[in-house]
Amino acid sequence: MFTGLIEELGSVVELAEANGAARLRIHAPIAATDAAHGDSISVNGVCLTVVEQGPDWFVADVMAETLRASVIGTITAGDAVNLERAALASSRLGGHIVQGHVDGSATLLSREEGSAWRVLRFTLPADLAPLVANKGSITVSGVSLTVSAVSDASEADQWFEVSLIPETLAATTLGTLEVGQPVNLETDIVARHVERLLSFTKEGFAKEGSES
Repeated sequence: MFTGLIEELGSVVELAEANGAARLRIHAPIAATDAAHGDSISVNGVCLTVVEQGPDWFVADVMAETLRASVIGTITAGDAVNLERAALASSRLGGHIVQGHVDGSATLLSREEGSAWRVLRFTLPADLAPLVANKGSITVSGVSLTVSAVSDASEADQWFEVSLIPETLAATTLGTLEVGQPVNLETDIVARHVERLLSFTKEGFAKEGSES
């Protein structure tokens, strides 16, 4: 589990793809300091398992499903990535509960500059739109953010906005994001559970109860 508070900007050393999967080597002076084989590290919001590590680097395998569901396969050597080690049980939950299980991807539609902030508007896949609410939490490439605006349910093309403070712009890859670039999305786990519960009708619950 993660909190969505980025610990450092790592650097991709290599992404080698083979047989539909990939192996990722990342330079990460902070995240690698106490990394051990089998540990989980969030890379741009994707929970990956450490398979090799050194004093300032680690290697993780990326399975085919992760490449399909996220945009991690588009990164190349030299790219910066958002990194966060798994939360300790004693950690303050400064962001929100982030699993590192990406729901899908989005594309940056626009950037609006303010005096001390930047508003980013992203596309929102139709299947994820019901899970994103104004003032709710969302994870964008591993960064825990609060939704500052969201499209009306009647709009054909769904979108959402987040407002970023200077610290977030400086400490994450979102500060250099250009219009048209893709990002990973993870919706709030509570919203996902509510959607699942609502998918069972009262008739379905009654049927299950009568058969038990």
